[in-house]
Amino acid sequence: MSALGDIPIHVEPSAEKSVGREFGVGLGAILSELATLLEALRSTGEEGAIDLRSLPLGPNDLDRLRRLLGSGEVDIRIDANGESRIRETAVSGLWWTEHRNAAGEPLAVLIEVARVPNILLTADDDLARGAVRLRTVASAQFSAPGETPHGTT
Repeated sequence: MSALGDIPIHVEPSAEKSVGREFGVGLGAILSELATLLEALRSTGEEGAIDLRSLPLGPNDLDRLRRLLGSGEVDIRIDANGESRIRETAVSGLWWTEHRNAAGEPLAVLIEVARVPNILLTADDDLARGAVRLRTVASAQFSAPGETPHGTT
């Protein structure tokens, strides 16, 4: 062989391309990463997430991924300066989470890997405020003469 054109070239499909035919562009890599994150959650307790808006996926890819992960039993809506929706997938530990601003525009689309999504956990300060509120309500309701928490004496 004396010239570059004389070198034989054979193109092999990459593993990603063969996965892509089955799952869609990049979806195989996402599923593999989610499996790795689930294994880490189980073994170390470390939570994780994949920001789907940061990936080069089209709307059809997102719909296909949602179908592949399936639906679980929990569907939560939170209204706090815009709607957040957290849906359990059919895969334990995977949560499809979407956050929108007050105008309804998407801010984040995530797959969270956690036993319970962090947004649902009550902060220590909120627990303290809740206890104070309940004591205040109880004091106001049951401070009248003859009143007890169980009714009139």
